[in-house]
Amino acid sequence: MDIGHFNKIKNNMSKELIHNVKESFKTQFHGDPLMVFSPGRINLIGEHTDYNDGFVFPAAIDLGIVLAINKSSSKTSRVYALNKKESHEIDLNQISPQKNGGWRNYVIGVIGELQKLGITIGNFNSVFAGNIPGGAGMSSSAALENSFVYGLNKLYNLGLKKKQMILISQKAEHNFVGVHCGIMDQYASMLGKKNSALFLDCRTTKSVPYKLELKSLKLVLVNTNVKHDLSESAYNNRRAVCEKIANLLNVKSLRDTSEKSLNLIKDQISKSDYSKAIYVIRENKRVKEFAEAIKKQNAKLMGELMYQTHEGLSKNYEVSCDELDFLVEATKSMDFVYGSRMMGGGFGGCTINLVEQQNIDDFKTTTKHKFLETFGKPCTIYDVNISKGTHLIKM
Repeated sequence: MDIGHFNKIKNNMSKELIHNVKESFKTQFHGDPLMVFSPGRINLIGEHTDYNDGFVFPAAIDLGIVLAINKSSSKTSRVYALNKKESHEIDLNQISPQKNGGWRNYVIGVIGELQKLGITIGNFNSVFAGNIPGGAGMSSSAALENSFVYGLNKLYNLGLKKKQMILISQKAEHNFVGVHCGIMDQYASMLGKKNSALFLDCRTTKSVPYKLELKSLKLVLVNTNVKHDLSESAYNNRRAVCEKIANLLNVKSLRDTSEKSLNLIKDQISKSDYSKAIYVIRENKRVKEFAEAIKKQNAKLMGELMYQTHEGLSKNYEVSCDELDFLVEATKSMDFVYGSRMMGGGFGGCTINLVEQQNIDDFKTTTKHKFLETFGKPCTIYDVNISKGTHLIKM
């Protein structure tokens, strides 16, 4: 299948998603809703550096969450998750995390964080659905949070800036979901720019867009379709390790130190903790090198840095898994693949690959065959296009 044809199909899928969400809203609640699209994201390089005040290189993509929302005169707010065919009523006077609340806690969390800021909203009706594969490391959770904070901001004229909305979404995940994520996912989803990746400083929350002029190359995601159970607890554990070592070094975060400084306390920490810290320090350096490689359109160096990142994530930070390691290793025998690495929190999800466009069909066929042969289950492959951030859908 040629890429142009694939993109037409994907555009049709997006139109169908928007249509289905709007029609579901009209069937249940009547009237014309406000329509919001909030994208998922990829990250070219810079994994697990965001909560260390470090540097990352994300981009919004054309897969995401579509939200239909409007004011309600009812005594409660209602949310319908179209993909799951699940509904939930929210009493705005009794906002607290739900035990095993799943997607509900992302929505409740946004409302709760608005209330903590002294912001009052009225009741609303809403329907949402998405086409981001769950557990794939493309930040469907950030897209969901952003869709609601953006939609409520527009609906009730709250006057919030996008950077304020990003922080509300992040705190919703911290305080209502229990994942102590960095700022990258919400930032990329909200502020992404079409055809550009964002070189983001997670401390200052300032970013520089870099045009992705890959010419004959294409970014391709391979989803392992696995998500190992320990991902959330392991994520929080690694954040705690990084903070502990930063405290030992008397710095605000690992972004502020060097390998030389870390080696001075090597005998005071475990081998495992040392490995995790060294990964973060080296990864921040790689993100800066990657920015220079994009400027110079040096695809070879971009690919080498991606492989180095995966090695660090797998061996030092220990957040990979057999399926991810296999996919990355398999690309090394394909001379049309420039780079590959796991993407996202880890323990499953996707690899991101830099592939010669003319060889994409070969890449897909070979990868699918090898993965099925080795693990006895299929992987899924996606071409992605770089999109703009959270916005109103003009019908």
